[in-house]
Amino acid sequence: MRIIRGKLSGRKLINIVLIVGMFVVMFSQTAFAATDMWSKAEEIMKDVYTHILAISTAAGVVTAAIALLLMNFSKSGRTVDEARAWLKRIIITWAILNSLGFIMAYISPLLSGGQWNG
Repeated sequence: MRIIRGKLSGRKLINIVLIVGMFVVMFSQTAFAATDMWSKAEEIMKDVYTHILAISTAAGVVTAAIALLLMNFSKSGRTVDEARAWLKRIIITWAILNSLGFIMAYISPLLSGGQWNG
C-alpha cells in the first residue's frame, strides 16, 4: 500500500500515528475532579458575582461623578433635578447589588438544606 507518491508505506504511516499518539498520552495532563459539581458551580457563581460587582462599582462611581458634576455646574434647574434622580438610582442599584452579595455570603449558609442552621 503506497501513499504520497510511493514514498510512505502503510507500515510507516501506522508507526508515525502510534508515535504521535504515544507523545500525546505522555505529555497530556490528566484532569482530576477535586470537587463535586455543586461546589464547582458555587465557586463559579461567586467568581462571576465578584466580577459583576467590580464592574458595577466602577461604572457606578463614574456615573455618580458625572451626575454630581452636572448637579454642581449646571445652571438649569431641570438638569439638576434629573442628575439628582439619576444619583439616587445609581446608589439604590449599587446597594441592591451589594445586598445580594451579603445574602449569598451570610444568609444562604444559614438556610442550606431547607433548614435553619443558625
